[in-house]
Amino acid sequence: MKISEEQCLIYCRVSDTKQKIEGSGLESQEFRCRQYAAEKGYAVEQVFHDDVSGGGDFAKRPGMIALLNFLEKNRRVPYVVIFDDLKRLARDTMFHWQLRHAIANFGARVECLNYRFDDTPEGEFMETLFAAQGQLERKQIGRQTRQKTKARLEAGYYAFIAPVGYAYEKSKTHGKILVRDEPAASVLSEALEGFAAGRFQTAQEVRVFLENAPEFPKQASGKIGNARAKDILTNPLYAGMIVYEPWGISLRKGHHEGLISYETFCRNQDRLAGRANAPARKDLNEDFPLRGAVLCECGNALTAGWSKSHTGKHHPYYLCQNRKCAYKGKSIRRDVLENAFEALLARVAPEKAVFTIAQDMFRRLWDHRARVQAARQKHLEMEIAKTKQAMNQVLDRIVEAQSASVSRALERRVEALESQKQLLTEKLSASAHPLRPFDEMYRTALDFLSNPLKIWRSSAFSDKRAVVRLVFPQRLTYVRNEGYRTPEIALPFGLFGDSFKQEMLMVPRTGFEPVTY
Repeated sequence: MKISEEQCLIYCRVSDTKQKIEGSGLESQEFRCRQYAAEKGYAVEQVFHDDVSGGGDFAKRPGMIALLNFLEKNRRVPYVVIFDDLKRLARDTMFHWQLRHAIANFGARVECLNYRFDDTPEGEFMETLFAAQGQLERKQIGRQTRQKTKARLEAGYYAFIAPVGYAYEKSKTHGKILVRDEPAASVLSEALEGFAAGRFQTAQEVRVFLENAPEFPKQASGKIGNARAKDILTNPLYAGMIVYEPWGISLRKGHHEGLISYETFCRNQDRLAGRANAPARKDLNEDFPLRGAVLCECGNALTAGWSKSHTGKHHPYYLCQNRKCAYKGKSIRRDVLENAFEALLARVAPEKAVFTIAQDMFRRLWDHRARVQAARQKHLEMEIAKTKQAMNQVLDRIVEAQSASVSRALERRVEALESQKQLLTEKLSASAHPLRPFDEMYRTALDFLSNPLKIWRSSAFSDKRAVVRLVFPQRLTYVRNEGYRTPEIALPFGLFGDSFKQEMLMVPRTGFEPVTY
């Protein structure tokens, strides 16, 4: 039997979006509230939902704000606001009563499935106790969550929302752990490595690279912003490290795989601080591998480009742009200049007997590197031990310190030593890898030494540029109608035989002067 024909509003809330997606909290709350309204004979006019906690503050819940705005616009209607449980109202004593008074001021009243409101002094007292109990539970849950999260961070596990480039994966030994999320992880790795190597000179260039990468997730506008690019460059999480300063979690090695090494991360921080190396040249065109490596006879570096003939075809040329040069603007065909360069390379290759000596030298070098690596490992182990000892000494001083400013200074010193220890540990781990077998390690070097012309004729532009730098330490000079002047040859080829030197013969007994009687 219907008691009245009053209009009612229903309010449902869960603590987070995950409960809304994975559970059925909102639907079950609404179902029970509708059942209650039907039993009371209320007509449900509208339902308001929230999937955020708000920390007890109803002003941070959009659904509750929408409910209050609705009541304000319809003051003349004596609505009944139905809740599933008293805790849905506000898990904070102060906000609970503020919300109760706000609803009452709009001419509405509240009803709850699990609690009966009583406006007597005794009823208000009991309601306050229930609200205080909800506040206590909320704060206890928050404290437990923070303690568990902090313990997880201290153990070397990231415990917040996975950043771009990572995703969480359940592991039998680690629980939830970050793993690479492809293809975004590879894009980020390229951006971070590129900034460290000088490929990208500024954080803005990194931002542009990420914005132009279709695999990298972006906002609806297609932009990521300079601030986010800098956050990515300064986030040690991408180097496999864990740190959270607001909770006093100092830098430490994480259990997840880094997208870059910690050494690369430190190099990026130096670049951001203005301690970067000079940028690499960007005026090299893959169509002209000798551009900038060959000088005109006037001493100016030859540039290069494509020239269009009267037939409409394009032809590659090298040319000098020195205004004071007699050959300014006069081109040299690419095939002429590069064929002459190949003739130089053909004369550089050592003889077979000399090359055998070179192989023996490389093997001795391999043995030397093995000894150096062992010594380096021992040195790094000693440095790590010294760093740990210094950290223990500083920690002892922190315990004895009576000044807060001194304690903070010592804590910063501990953080610096911890960072140094992590860097040394990473270097030790990298040096612990055994050397590759001799034949595998030096195959490319020996192939190059035996026949640099073969490497030059490969299709890779980087190989061609490497041949130029490694064979000829100084830029070559090209003279029109004559060819290259006698070049300076790099040390290995100079040691194993230099065919550019004139043939050496014994001086005849008569000497070089004309014979006189």
